[in-house]
Amino acid sequence: MEPGFEIDPNGLLKPRRLTLAQWLREGLRAGLLLRPRVGGSEPNPLQVGALVLIVALIDIALGRFEVMGEAAFDLRGALAPWWSTAAMLLIAWWGLPRRDEHLQRPSGLPAWFALWMGAVILPSLVAQVLTLAQLHEALPAFLSEFEWEGWLLYGGLWLWTVAAVVRLLHSFAVPPLRLAVVSACMIGIFALSAWQFPDRPWQPVMAQAEPEAANRMQLSQPVIEAQQATLERTLQGVAPHREGIVDVYGIVFSPYAEGEVFMRESRMVADLLAERFDAQGHVIHLANNAATPESIAWATPDNLDRAVDAIAAKMDRENDVLVVYLTSHGARDFKLAAANPPLEVEPLSPGDLRRALDKAGIRNRVIAVSACYSGGWIGPLSSESTLVMTAADADHTSYGCGSRSKLTFFGRAVFDEQLRKTHSFEQAFAQAVPVIKQREIEGNKPDGFSNPQISVGDRIRPVLHELEQRLGTRPG
Repeated sequence: MEPGFEIDPNGLLKPRRLTLAQWLREGLRAGLLLRPRVGGSEPNPLQVGALVLIVALIDIALGRFEVMGEAAFDLRGALAPWWSTAAMLLIAWWGLPRRDEHLQRPSGLPAWFALWMGAVILPSLVAQVLTLAQLHEALPAFLSEFEWEGWLLYGGLWLWTVAAVVRLLHSFAVPPLRLAVVSACMIGIFALSAWQFPDRPWQPVMAQAEPEAANRMQLSQPVIEAQQATLERTLQGVAPHREGIVDVYGIVFSPYAEGEVFMRESRMVADLLAERFDAQGHVIHLANNAATPESIAWATPDNLDRAVDAIAAKMDRENDVLVVYLTSHGARDFKLAAANPPLEVEPLSPGDLRRALDKAGIRNRVIAVSACYSGGWIGPLSSESTLVMTAADADHTSYGCGSRSKLTFFGRAVFDEQLRKTHSFEQAFAQAVPVIKQREIEGNKPDGFSNPQISVGDRIRPVLHELEQRLGTRPG
């Protein structure tokens, strides 16, 4: 007899009240694509709530191991994925037949939701274990060395989840047309959630302010007036394009005032671009630092927009090259950390930068992002006329942003070392990656290789090659 039924005194089948353990067991069966044996039973609200809590606690517990070292619980990150559950409930409500307790099959929205909560546990566990193995560099060699096999594995997990959805809906006797519509909607929800809501329940704790940068900026009217004058002078001081050559322009953006390493690095990159890339008068340096409000314009999203517009007004937007260098702490939401106390500064996102560059109409772009998890900037910024390089992939921290570092590992290896030997950004990146890896090994980086990333559009390559040839003929 089905576990979801019992015989009443009249000898008739009637739905049996299942325990929480039975609902969980049958949900796990559904996750294995087996038919859940619940008959016409319906869970009570406490059982549904308990199943939701079990799923949430598993995700939170395993999520803690995704962050090496100190981490802070992020309620927003923990709750963000649950929007998809609410959306799926609405779709299922429309698609499921009306509940009939006399049917010897599952029916009703509460039963479907309870079973679905159990069904997602196994695919989620496997996916999270694989993610943890990747973070700790414990994946088998054939998965870590060959990208397509890794994607095939994760694609299989995704198909497993989709198959569990379809199989569970089928066990509720959803009509074929509605089954197709509901399945398609749920697949869309899965894809949108993975694409736009990558938030996780734990976030790494940012490094503490360094002793030399711990002093807060003393905000006063003279400081504000001096900063306004500095910004105006900086924007107006951009030199115009020189006819007949491919000019290099630069924006160096360092928004985190509580880390002297970022100020040192931003100065180094600004000087390097001016000296090595023939960009004197073409580089705008924006930085937050307690000691420089009267000499360097603040690094804020609004000032970045103004800098992009100022350069666009002076450069040949179709032929010149704009180099943008960003250096700060990063997070799993891919936003660049910003701090300039006592001022409040909004963090910069990849979309912010892309919109500013697109609006200005600047075609040829070289963008470097030195921050943890900066690989998340590759997709939003890539184009046929853009080179993007990042200090890490989307799943790893970068290294060298602590108080003892003169420069970050990425900034040091790519810009301060390799780009002093070559004018090729691609070559500098390729030569720097093994150096970064070796230094991270020697520094006992806790969460594995940062895995710097690069994306080069087909149309930017010949432009940069021409630039390399011109710069290579200059003395020094």
